[in-house]
Amino acid sequence: MRTRTRRPVGRTRTRHVVAALVAGVMTLSLAACGGDDEAGADSFTVGLLLPSRAVPRWEHSDKPLIEKRLKELCPRCTMSYANAENDASRQRQQVTSMITKGVEVLILDAADTRALRSSIQEARRAGVPVVAYDRLAEGPISGFVSFDGAQVGRLQGEALLKAMGDKADGGNVVMMNGDPTSPNAAWYREGTVSVLTGKVKIARSYETLGWSTDRAHANMSAAIAALGPDRIDGVLAANDAIAAGVISALKSAGVRELPPVTGQDADLDAVRRIIEGEQYMTVYKPFRAEAAAAADMAVALGRGEDIRDVATTTTDSPTSKSIPSILLTPRAVTVDNIEQTLVKDRVYTIDQICTQQLRPACEKAGLTR
Repeated sequence: MRTRTRRPVGRTRTRHVVAALVAGVMTLSLAACGGDDEAGADSFTVGLLLPSRAVPRWEHSDKPLIEKRLKELCPRCTMSYANAENDASRQRQQVTSMITKGVEVLILDAADTRALRSSIQEARRAGVPVVAYDRLAEGPISGFVSFDGAQVGRLQGEALLKAMGDKADGGNVVMMNGDPTSPNAAWYREGTVSVLTGKVKIARSYETLGWSTDRAHANMSAAIAALGPDRIDGVLAANDAIAAGVISALKSAGVRELPPVTGQDADLDAVRRIIEGEQYMTVYKPFRAEAAAAADMAVALGRGEDIRDVATTTTDSPTSKSIPSILLTPRAVTVDNIEQTLVKDRVYTIDQICTQQLRPACEKAGLTR
């Protein structure tokens, strides 16, 4: 996957542009829809297709945020929703069904980015533009919204080295990668390896089909059997569902002092594990900003507008060049900055995070009402 900026700006300015875009979307879009008879007459359907329920954020965050944002941008527009349950064949059928029912734009987070290529081609033939969401799908997509995957991996690698302390010099790390059918998994791994290379030994590396907690548990159990628990100094878990399987396997093996374990997605259970000291970190990808950008692209496409006016960069996929893209900035979350990130952004309240059992640990972490 190759990403190219459309104009010669530096990293700092790019972040400022993205921040300004996300902050300004509300004002600009409401101005376009509110009080303008032509804009107010918009009435089309946007299809949203998400890949699974295995990762809690899809149902709990992305779906409601995209639907809410769509209504803000275009009050008379509607949303049609389907979840693939991690089945690419099912998602292909869902795409066909939505096209048949007359959706005018699709927001697609592909269960399998290669397998959905034919469905995206079908949409193109039907005149239905597709916005690839979170994962870069193959085929003639019209736009792409996600986070900088290499930066996600770098944040995980840097945090892991910090947590490993003295063992970061030549220690053993187990890599628990994501689903190989997702281009994001390779993107994350690329960023991580760029940080870990030359500093630690990758003792074992596994792929996790479906980003499944159960598969991660089985893979981690195999790593423990092969290496012994005392020879595992850190675990690079690609996301929080995988981290859950890693931690359960370590506990099942009787490991009392857990090695540092990374994660991604800021799932509520993962945040609680961080407070308990079982998981070292997660990567927070501000869902509101991603949802806003996707809805903005979809509504612009539904109105026949050129989304290159809102895209901040372009991305090349294996099948398409210079795809108009918005790549947002992820943030590392540890026990030290939960309040400054997740609570501040109203992802969770302290009451949601701090169960009765966690009250002492929350107080120690400074998480108090």
